[in-house]
Amino acid sequence: MTLSQRPVVAAFDVDGTLTTRDCVTPFLYRTVGLHAGLALLRQPFSVSRALVRRDRDSIKATVCTAFAGMDAEAVDARGVTFAREIKRRWLRSDTFALLQQHQGLGHAVVLVSASLDPYLVPFGSSIGATGVVCTELERDLHGVLTGQLAGPNCRGPEKVRRLEKWLAASGMADAVVWAYGDSGGDDALLARADHPVRVSRRHVAVEPV
Repeated sequence: MTLSQRPVVAAFDVDGTLTTRDCVTPFLYRTVGLHAGLALLRQPFSVSRALVRRDRDSIKATVCTAFAGMDAEAVDARGVTFAREIKRRWLRSDTFALLQQHQGLGHAVVLVSASLDPYLVPFGSSIGATGVVCTELERDLHGVLTGQLAGPNCRGPEKVRRLEKWLAASGMADAVVWAYGDSGGDDALLARADHPVRVSRRHVAVEPV
């Protein structure tokens, strides 16, 4: 198969890349409130070690224990409302224009983010994303959140593993991949891409699509 015949996929990080700010913290604040802070206080030693190691994955997993016992449908409903707010208030015009350019060319667009699924899935749908790969909250058989993550935090090398899985499931394992990211958590994703694009607050280092 020639390069021109291969499908094209544009993989976008979300927080700081498609949006002007982090989205996880305000969603936690609005959904679990002070319980997120209490979750950290309950495990001071493990949190302290994680802070020393700059282990964001462990910190997120600890904070998300605050969701334990919550009705998944209720959290999802809050996620839908929050997704509307992201689209209305926090979208970056420059990178969103690039996403739309990919869509206009018939490329598949997938969000690859450490953000949480209750709001990122509806956000992806609202902007016409082909797929969403993100950090997921675990749900039990009764529709209750367990307080655990359903798999690893979607950051760093996990972004690549999850993207590869998505590509294979979508029949696009041989796709030409564009990737957009703004932080160290996106380095592995950018290294995997055929066309990596480093995004900063003021600049998008991008070659023509």
